[in-house]
Amino acid sequence: MVAVQAPLISQMRRGMLQYCVLALLAEDERYGFDLVQGMVTSEGTIYPLLSRLRRDGLVDTSWQESPSGPPRRYYSLTAAGRAALEAFAEEWSRFRDAVDHFIEGRRP
Repeated sequence: MVAVQAPLISQMRRGMLQYCVLALLAEDERYGFDLVQGMVTSEGTIYPLLSRLRRDGLVDTSWQESPSGPPRRYYSLTAAGRAALEAFAEEWSRFRDAVDHFIEGRRP
């Protein structure tokens, strides 16, 4: 990756992360560390994001006992979170198609 592109890629990932988290929570409630696994992020990024999503009313939380340690805070999508995810998904499809059109148009 070209060094100049690294900040742009990082910024793009940060912008998409919120919607990736909402999409994962649309499947089922999860706890924070569970969300980190399989994503290109860290706990230091995900927990502040989850806090903001909770303050914004997009996720709810509940404490549940853990079979292997202290209770865990689980996150679930609210109706507002579902609406935000649906609006993003619609816009993302249009945006992705437009970007694909330009990128594919440049290929020989």
